[in-house]
Amino acid sequence: MIPASVEDVQEALAEQRYVADRSLAVAIHLAIQMGRPLFLEGEAGVGKTEVAKVLSAILGEELIRLQCYEGLDVSHALYEWDYARQMLAIRLLEAGGQHAEVTDIMSRDYLIARPLLRAVEQSAAGQRPVLLIDELDRADEEFEAYLLELLSDFQVTIPEVETVKAKVPPVVVVTSNRTREIHDALKRRCIYHWIDYPDFEREVAILRQKAPNVSDDLAAELARAMQKLRAMDLFKPPGVAETLDWASAIVVLGEERLSPESVDETLGVVLKYQEDIERVRIRGVSELVVG
Repeated sequence: MIPASVEDVQEALAEQRYVADRSLAVAIHLAIQMGRPLFLEGEAGVGKTEVAKVLSAILGEELIRLQCYEGLDVSHALYEWDYARQMLAIRLLEAGGQHAEVTDIMSRDYLIARPLLRAVEQSAAGQRPVLLIDELDRADEEFEAYLLELLSDFQVTIPEVETVKAKVPPVVVVTSNRTREIHDALKRRCIYHWIDYPDFEREVAILRQKAPNVSDDLAAELARAMQKLRAMDLFKPPGVAETLDWASAIVVLGEERLSPESVDETLGVVLKYQEDIERVRIRGVSELVVG
């Protein structure tokens, strides 16, 4: 069911245990109601991808995910021909097997639909799936240019078959970690929102939602320590995902509160570069425990 207002979006997010501020709820509401892609930028681990997963659950629609990477091309993102089936069909025809199902090897039956085509076809059939185009900044600019056309018209032309056009645009969530700038032309077609690291209060709320086995005191200590870590000059500041991992690690170790010893032993859960770990140890892990 599509939320009818910003307040409904906030309530639906809360029911899915996603702690969001009103500005994100407004961006989501506008994207859904206006049929525009939602473009989410922010550091890794702040919950951008989770937005698409939560929207899929809220709307009761399938989540179709396209994970971007360097070298991604249209054949892997849109469709490709099932060459093995085509070759088998050709051999049957050559052998004299005039079966109806193999009379046209350039039909839709011999296509393998990739995420973009799947999303458009489902929308053409009256559904409204959630299409997640994850980490677009990792893809090449050539693919970004192709995506620009798709997001404008929400239609796909398969030269040998037909043009497939969405009746209602799918709910599209595009994410970027900003390892490179995305072209303004694509951003103009989207509702843009920057997801920042949470403040202390919101991080505590996230821990209470996502890690209910963590005490309120430990949640506050973890959130306070993460605020201090992000204020340091680290190569890769930790995100919310690392906060939740850290909470789980402390619980697994049987600790009820943070201590210099437990912090030192679990720095590898939070920080992913040795240089960052050494920098924290040089400054003193006890600094993360002091209120």
